[in-house]
Amino acid sequence: MENSPSTLDNLLSLLREKTAQVKLGGGQKRIDAEHEKGKLTARERIDYLIDTGSEFLEIGAFAADGMYEEEGGCPSAGVVTGLGYVSGRMCVIVANDATVKAGAWFPMTAKKNLRAQEVAMDNRLPIIYLVDSAGVYLPMQNEIFPDKEHFGRQFRNNAKMSAMGIVQVAAIMGSCVAGGAYLPIMSDEALIVDKTGSIFLAGSYLVKAAIGENVDNETLGGATTHCEISGVTDNKYANDEECLDAIRRIFSTLGEHPKAGFDRVEAKNPSISGENLLEIFPTDRAKPYDMHEILSGLIDEGSLDEYKKEYGKTLICGTARIHGWVVGIVANQRKIVKTAKGEMQMGGVIYSDSADKAARFIMNCNQRNIPLVFIQDVSGFMVGSKAEHGGIIKDGAKMVNAMANSVVPKFTIVVGNSYGAGNYAMCGKAYDPRLIYSWPTAQMAVMSGASAAKTLLQIKVSSLKKTGKEITPEEEKNLLEEIVAKYNEELSPYYAASRLWVDGVIDPRETRKVISMGIEAANHAPITERFNVGVIQT
Repeated sequence: MENSPSTLDNLLSLLREKTAQVKLGGGQKRIDAEHEKGKLTARERIDYLIDTGSEFLEIGAFAADGMYEEEGGCPSAGVVTGLGYVSGRMCVIVANDATVKAGAWFPMTAKKNLRAQEVAMDNRLPIIYLVDSAGVYLPMQNEIFPDKEHFGRQFRNNAKMSAMGIVQVAAIMGSCVAGGAYLPIMSDEALIVDKTGSIFLAGSYLVKAAIGENVDNETLGGATTHCEISGVTDNKYANDEECLDAIRRIFSTLGEHPKAGFDRVEAKNPSISGENLLEIFPTDRAKPYDMHEILSGLIDEGSLDEYKKEYGKTLICGTARIHGWVVGIVANQRKIVKTAKGEMQMGGVIYSDSADKAARFIMNCNQRNIPLVFIQDVSGFMVGSKAEHGGIIKDGAKMVNAMANSVVPKFTIVVGNSYGAGNYAMCGKAYDPRLIYSWPTAQMAVMSGASAAKTLLQIKVSSLKKTGKEITPEEEKNLLEEIVAKYNEELSPYYAASRLWVDGVIDPRETRKVISMGIEAANHAPITERFNVGVIQT
C-alpha cells in the first residue's frame, strides 16, 4: 500500500498555502490600515484573548473560498470562528474581520455565524463575540436579510441561548450598525472600546437623510455616549488589549456546570506516527487499503475493541480511545473482504450485513453513553438485484435511523470518498455532527466523478439528439472533458468547505486534536434526551 509522497506532499502544500492566504484576510494593506487606527485584526484579537500555549480549533476557515469573486472575494466569509480556551474555560469565539469589506455580512457570513452559534448551543459552551462589522453587504441584501436561516436568525439564537443559560459576552471593537447592533446588546455583557467602537441603529449619514439631524458618529453612538448617557453598553476600555483583558477577567469568574460524563483516561500515542499515517494512506481514490492501518494512526495504541469483527466486514465498528476519550468508531473498510460464505465484497461499499451491524453498534453506544466517530471513505450502498432482493434499502434505513436519532454526540472525518447515500448513513452534515472535517484527499458528491460524468454525458447527448443534432466522437470527447473538469472542481474538499458542508480541511495529523477538542466541548452538555429510534424497518 505504497503512497506517492509527491502527490500527498502537493495536497498538504496546497492546504498550507490556502491557509496562509486566508489568514491574511483582506490583505496586508487592510491589516496595516487597522493597525494605524490603533486596532488589532480579528486573528490578533483571538491570539491575544486565548490562553497562552492553548489550542484554537478554527471552524469554517475556508468558508466562501472561491465565492463572490465578482464582488472582490470574501476570505473566510469575513469572520473568524472557532473553539478556544479563555481563562481555562472552553468557549466559542466569533470575530468579525474588518479587513474584509469592513466586516460586512455576505450570505456565507450569516451561515458561518449561525454555525458558530449552533456549536455553542449544541455543546452548551459560552460564546464571545468580537464585533467589528459594517453590517449587511447591501448589494446582496436579498440573500442575507429576511429568510429563516439569514441574518436575523442570529438574534433569535441570542435570545434562545440566553434562555438556555449559555453565557454570551460581546465586545464592540469597531463598527456595529443597524440590526447588527442587537447582537452585543442581547448578550449578557456588552463591552466597548473607546474612540474605535461605535454602535447605533443608523449612522450619521442615514440620520441626516431620514430626519435631517446633523450629528457625528461618536456623539451618536460612541463609547462615552453608550456608557454614560444611554446605558446601552456596560464599560468602555482605552484599547483592544484592555477590552480583551476584561473578557478574560469575566471568564475567570464563570461557575462550573454539570457535564455529560464521557469517560476519559490518560492518553496514549497511536501505534503508528502521524508521518507514517501519511505514508500509508493512498491519495488515489480508487486504490484499496486496510482501514485498520489508518485507525492505528488515529486511536490510542491498543485501545480498539472491535464489534462483530467477522461479520459485515465492509464497516469496522468498535470502541477505542482518542486522547484518552472513549469513542465508538464506525469506519468504512476500503479493502476487498470475503464473507464466511466465500462471497467477495467491495471495499468502501455498505452491504446489508455491514449496515445491520452498524445500526446495532450505534444503538449500543447510545446505551453506554459513548460519543460516535464516523470515518468516511464510502462509495455508497451496494446495488444490483441481489442486494435489492436481500433488502439493502431496509437495512440502510435501519442504520440511518439509528444514527439520525442518536443522542450521543457525533463527529465525522471525511478521509476519502463521500458519495450519495453513503454520505448520509456515515453522518454527513445533514445529520448534525458536532464537528465535521475533511482531509485534503476527500471527495464529496452524489457519485464519483467518472460515474457522474458518463451519466451527465449520456443525458446531454440524448438531449441534443432530440433537437435533431448529431455529435461527432470528437465533440463527444470534448464534451466529456468539459463535464469532468466541472464535476472534479465540485468534488474538491475546498468546494465543500467553502459552502460549510464541512467545518474545514485539515492535515490528517490534526485529526486526533479535532476529535478530542470536539468531545471535550460536547462533555459540557449533559444528555437529557432519551434515545428512541422510533419505527425501524425489519
